[in-house]
Amino acid sequence: MKNRVLIKILGDPQAKILRRLKKRVGSINVLADKYKKMSDKELKKQTVVFRERLEGKKTTLDDILPEAFAAMREAAERTIGNRHFDVQLIGGMVLHEGNVSEMKTGEGKTLVATLPAYLNALASKGVHIITVNDYLAQRDCGWNGQAYYALGISTACIIAEQSFIYDPEYTNNDHEDERFRHLRPCTRKEAY
Repeated sequence: MKNRVLIKILGDPQAKILRRLKKRVGSINVLADKYKKMSDKELKKQTVVFRERLEGKKTTLDDILPEAFAAMREAAERTIGNRHFDVQLIGGMVLHEGNVSEMKTGEGKTLVATLPAYLNALASKGVHIITVNDYLAQRDCGWNGQAYYALGISTACIIAEQSFIYDPEYTNNDHEDERFRHLRPCTRKEAY
């Protein structure tokens, strides 16, 4: 009861955050046609363009967020056949801001993570995504590695006893699951 009264007086802080993020979703959606028209080579070159803009220190990750998210959205659609929904774009922004984005099983957490991971990788400092088990680490590296690779970003995973890097030139025919076939064994140092 007390909370409802406070929300009526002060407003719902979550609603304010969602309104702000929904505006940014609109700016990402506006860019969809631009990136869809790009060739694979032009799309990959966007990573270089974004990094050059960041080097001048006048542009921040937040400034290029709409473009980077739109580029990743297009790369994911081309490579793994998944297009980020608007709610997933919001989840990506929440993660980029350092907050927790609660999602249920099947709502696309793996896909959501590609957005802030790509954006933050543009700073050339490395990005680490931690997942709950070795199977998921390998699966997600092999699956999303295709989208990162399309944008010129390398992807690797480190599990208990092994390390792998996503390499489309490498094929392990011993694995039935396509998501694991292009994971080339590597050293932990190379994976990092």
